Amino acid sequence: MLKIGIFGVGHLGKFHINNWQEIAGAEIVGFYDPSNANAEEVVKKYNLKRYDKAAKLIDDCDAVDIVAPTTTHYELCKSAILKSKHVFVEKPLANTMEEAKELLKLGKEANIKFQVGHVERFNPAFLALKDFDLQPLFIEVHRLSQFNPRGTDVSVILDLMVHDIDIILSIVKSNVKSISANGVVVMSDTPDIANVRLEFDNGCVANLTASRISMKKMRKMRLFQKDAYVSIDFLEKKTEVIKLKNYKDKNVFTFDIETNNGKKTIAISTPPVHEGNALKLELESFKDAVINKTHTIVSEIDGYRAMEIAHQILEKICKNQIL
Repeated sequence: MLKIGIFGVGHLGKFHINNWQEIAGAEIVGFYDPSNANAEEVVKKYNLKRYDKAAKLIDDCDAVDIVAPTTTHYELCKSAILKSKHVFVEKPLANTMEEAKELLKLGKEANIKFQVGHVERFNPAFLALKDFDLQPLFIEVHRLSQFNPRGTDVSVILDLMVHDIDIILSIVKSNVKSISANGVVVMSDTPDIANVRLEFDNGCVANLTASRISMKKMRKMRLFQKDAYVSIDFLEKKTEVIKLKNYKDKNVFTFDIETNNGKKTIAISTPPVHEGNALKLELESFKDAVINKTHTIVSEIDGYRAMEIAHQILEKICKNQIL
């Protein structure tokens, strides 16, 4: 039985508690949260032990689940790693690149399992494409949400766009060559809406828009590659693949069109999107990596790479605002 210690039981932390309680082979030994209001609610609702010292909880568990504010990630991760505890930490990995770099070094030296909470990797709509050969040349992303004061301790880049940055880096097997970015501060002290263009060494281009001041929610990604178009709706859990090929599959609709190069067959497929709780799948994958001694699906290196690009984007936005 894997003993889990939870750090932070606010809005998202309670979702983590609910899911850990449904995962076989894992047991919550207790939680740490300096907020008396949060703690009292969790003790009453879940009957979990509250620790008044973070160090004591780290001592009593096998793995930590850090759902605390980003500014606390470094110290909590470091304390756990130095005691050889496995670490799951919500994105972003740390508050600064210097902190993130040291955590990578410490994690490697301790030889522990380290996973960063980029939950969209476990979204059923994205998982539906696991058997498809994705080699996009152009990517377009829109991630929009309504304003919520919770989460505004970081910019919209680190709050929302970092999810899509991670997804794109996992798909495009190439280094980022150049970044163009603009962002606007509207409701908070950091950019609330941003538009970014990433250009990769292999020629792929990605345009990303993220906003937390939208009137409606949207989490869509479109991938364009040779003879194929892929649409992923992370919010509605829908995936669609359109290709210039003729499939003999009941899930595929085909029709012919006339082009300058003759008749072409368009095939529209809807890969099966299995129902699933992305957060639960994410936490289960972490537990399995610890127990089976396998690689984490979203490693600390993945978390670092996404964070590195996010910070480069923020630097571009800051420079443009100064100019």
